[in-house]
This record gives sequence, structure tokens and C-alpha cells, in this order.
Amino acid sequence: MGRSSDYGNGMYQQLMEIMGRLETVEKDSREQINTLNNRIDTLEKENHALKEENSLLKEDNLRLKSILNNDSSNTSRPPSTDQKGGKPANTFNGRTKTGRSAGGQKGHSGTTLTKSAVEEKIASGRCRHEIKTVGNASGKEYVKKYVIDLQTEPVITEIRIYAGGDGIIHIPAEYRSDVTYGANVKALAVSLYSEGVMSNDRIASFLNAAGSGELELSEGSVYGFCKRFAEASETSVLHLENRLLGQKVVATDATAVTVNGEQNYIRNLSIEDTVVYHALDSKSIEALKKLDFLNRYRGILVHDHETALYHFGTDHAECNVHIIRYLRKNTEETRNQWSGEMTALLCEMNRRRKEFMEQGKTSLTDEMIKGYKEKYFSLLEKGQGENKKTAHKYARQDEKALLNRMEKYSHNHLLFLHDFSVPFDDNISERDLRKAKNRQKMAGGFRKESGQKMYCSIMSIIETLKKRKMGLIENIKRLLTGTPAIF
Repeated sequence: MGRSSDYGNGMYQQLMEIMGRLETVEKDSREQINTLNNRIDTLEKENHALKEENSLLKEDNLRLKSILNNDSSNTSRPPSTDQKGGKPANTFNGRTKTGRSAGGQKGHSGTTLTKSAVEEKIASGRCRHEIKTVGNASGKEYVKKYVIDLQTEPVITEIRIYAGGDGIIHIPAEYRSDVTYGANVKALAVSLYSEGVMSNDRIASFLNAAGSGELELSEGSVYGFCKRFAEASETSVLHLENRLLGQKVVATDATAVTVNGEQNYIRNLSIEDTVVYHALDSKSIEALKKLDFLNRYRGILVHDHETALYHFGTDHAECNVHIIRYLRKNTEETRNQWSGEMTALLCEMNRRRKEFMEQGKTSLTDEMIKGYKEKYFSLLEKGQGENKKTAHKYARQDEKALLNRMEKYSHNHLLFLHDFSVPFDDNISERDLRKAKNRQKMAGGFRKESGQKMYCSIMSIIETLKKRKMGLIENIKRLLTGTPAIF
């Protein structure tokens, strides 16, 4: 009996020890579980935060890729910023291939100077005619060849001014200085400043070299010639602007230039045979109100969706080439179908419009216009549906803005269908602005606003003369001598 009791006590003590150890293990396990649960909660929070950050980074990465993919083919950026496929700027061509062979096309007259054209120049007296013989000149038969060249040499003209009938020597204003430069030098300097896109110091260097170093022109002299020409052009520029006021349609655009290191703008107003440039400090409504032309114009303005311009004129046409670039960009980023189909529709409208113009018609039929409009709005509706499924936030936002813009300004995008005098695009204005951009890149910005305004006055005359195929040097000399250009 005693042994049995001792055995039971021993078993009880062992059981209590085991239970004590189990409680300790259980307690440790609960602590570990709590620790692990806390760790799991922390990791889940960190994982959620990382997922959100990853999502934001992906969206931002797509946004940056979209920006890097921007060029002149899918945005309003100039070709000088193109870096397509690692190529240098200005080498990417976004035009679609026509399949035609390179070189002059059938029906193109060409520009090669012919012998008959040279003989007409000789007969007109506009060119000095000299004869040079090769071989035995006593023979009766010979073969004629022509060489066209320029002769540059300094010419000094001595002006002798005598007393008039009253016995007093009256010196004309142009001869107040003992030494002045002639009309040819001044006209060449103005031409190089505008057409040659050269800075004043380079113009002086070039003309001095052409004159065998005898002219001794300075940079200040060149600036004086250009300033004098700009002042003499004021009346002619007003005449050109009055011509623009009478036009039903005028295209306009603006490009940024630097003036004393700050961004300003040059705006042009263009038609086929006339262009006027204006210097502005911004593209705002307040700046545009300073242009007398815009305050007085009562016609259609063609531009690249500058909403500030909608406060002027009586109607507006949007450039469809610009909207096609944005449509191309949307197709690249979203892979949605509506934007590519819209591009095809706009191009089809323009082709049909050209066909009708060749037939002498002034607009499409009402039935055709109605059909095109229905397709236009049908594609916008399709785009709204596709936009809801666009995966990437930034692309979806840009696409939504494009759809809203094309719907809100549908009248302005399709105005060219109703009236053929309204162009499909604003290309004429963009071409006229390239000269200002070229000057910015090659000759630098302007030191003062007065220089910017002077440039605009000069370019208004020079580019209009070129559009009308009128003699540059001849008309520059006319203005410099106080005779208005013949417009």
C-alpha cells in the first residue's frame, strides 16, 4: 500500500511538471504567435504600401514614356526637337509614303536655267552682257555657251555739291555726313539680316570680305541700316495689314523667341500673298488685345486651338493637321481603334474636298456633309466607350480630353467642309513662322524689345515680297531712299 501511494505521488508530480512545462511552451507559443501576427500585420501594411507605390511608379513610368515618345509627328512640338529612334534632330519624317519615285514628278516644269531664258534676260537689259571668245574669232561659225556670275567690288562715288541760284550750297539730307554708304550696301545688309538669317557682326564681316576689306563696315552700321529700313517700312506694313483686314480667312500662329533672356513671342498673320509679323510679350488675351488688327478683323481666323483667339474674329477654324498628330499619339499609347479611324476619316474628307475644288466647286453637297458629320460623331461615341476600358490613367485622361475637345470644337474642325475658302490646316502660317525660328537658332535672340519689333517690320516686307515674287534688293533700295515698295 505504501509503495502504491509513493508511485502515485511520483506520477502526479511528473504530470504536474509536464503540465507546467506545457503551460510555459503554450505561453511562449502564444507570445510567438502574437509577435508573428504583429509582424504579418506590419508586412501586410508594407506590402499594401509597396503595391500602391508600385502602381504609382508604373503610371509615372508610362507618363514619362509618353513624354519621351513625343515628337513633331504626334504633338505640336517642332521638328528640331525630334529624336526618333536615336536619330539626330530634324531627320525624322512623319509623312506617309506616296509610292512615287524620288525627284521631279510628271508635269513639273523644273527649275533648270535654259539658254532661251538667259537670252531673254540679256534682251531685257537687266543683266550686263559681256562676250568672251575661245578659239579663232575670225571664223563665222561658233557655239554659244553662257556663264552667269556676280561681280563685287567697292565703288566710291564722289558727290560734288555746288551752290544753287541763290549762291548757297544746299546739302541734301542723305549727304549730311562726309562719308555715307550707298543703297546697294544697305540693301544687301538688310537682305542678309532677314533672308540670310545672319547676325549683325557676321553681316559686316561678310560684306567687308566681299568688298576686299575696303568698306570697313561695323556692326553698328549694319544695325543702323536695318533700323532705318524698319522705320521706312511702317507705312507699307500698315498697307499690308489693311489688305489682311479685307480677307475672309486669315491664318495665324505664334512662336517663342528670347528677348534679353526672357521668353517673348512673334505672331504672324498670313494669306497666300501677304504676311505681317507682330512682337508680343505673351499669348494671353490681354496681349492679343494690343493688336489693332485683331480688334478690327471681322472674318475667320485659322489657328492651332489657341482659345484666347476665340475672343476675336467672327468664326474660327482649327488646324486638322495638329489634331491628326494628337490622334496618332493616342493610337500609339492606348491602342484604341477610334483615333486611327478618325484620322482616316479626316484625310478622306480632305481628299474629297480637293477633288471638288479641282472641279471648280466651293463646297461639298449637304448630303455628303451630313454623312461625314454622322461618321465623325459616331467615332467620338466609339472613342468614349473605348476610353472607359483604357488601362493606363494618364493615357485615359489625355484621351478623354482629346475626345471632349473634338466634340466641343467639332464645328471648327469641320468648317473646311462647308466653305472651301477655309483651309484644312494652318500650314501656311507655320511655314511663315519658320523664318523666325531659324533666326532664333542661328543668330540668337534679341537684346531688346525694340530689336524684336524691328525684325517683325523687316520680315513683314521681305516675306511679302517673296510671296509675290517681287525683287528684294530693288524694293529694299526703294524703301531706304524714301519710296514705298510697290505692293
